Amino acid sequence: MKIDFTVNGKPHTVDVAPDTPLLWVLREHLELTGTKFGCGRALCGACTVHVDGQAVRSCAYPIEYAQASQVQTIEGLESDRIGEAVVNAWIDLDVVQCGWCQPGQCMSAAALLKANQSPDREAVDASMSGNLCRCGTYSRIRQAVDLAAKNLREGAE
Repeated sequence: MKIDFTVNGKPHTVDVAPDTPLLWVLREHLELTGTKFGCGRALCGACTVHVDGQAVRSCAYPIEYAQASQVQTIEGLESDRIGEAVVNAWIDLDVVQCGWCQPGQCMSAAALLKANQSPDREAVDASMSGNLCRCGTYSRIRQAVDLAAKNLREGAE
């Protein structure tokens, strides 16, 4: 089945089985390997990308659902001021340890901040709860989300 969609602002057409997970199309067909495979069951959040502005777990998202959609991956996150603020906060606070989950963490944080640039602790925890970190950097992740939100509110990037 031919699927036409846009990834990080660039149009793509792939010819794959309609139930192929978006994750594998991104990684194997488009060679965008920043999005990680974690569990394959949409439970850990490592594979989080945005489809039409919504955070989705790409390991369990059939490519047929992406027909005519706008997909954003970690490689394209810095294309807007919210994504740039998230990435800069992650760097400033040295959030990453092993890094496997961090692309998904950043994508979930950006989705939250696109919806709410002044999230309280409960909103941050609820939004990020679907992302697991084996290294346990949760406190730095929360701090980075808070810093990105603060920088967005103050107009810094």
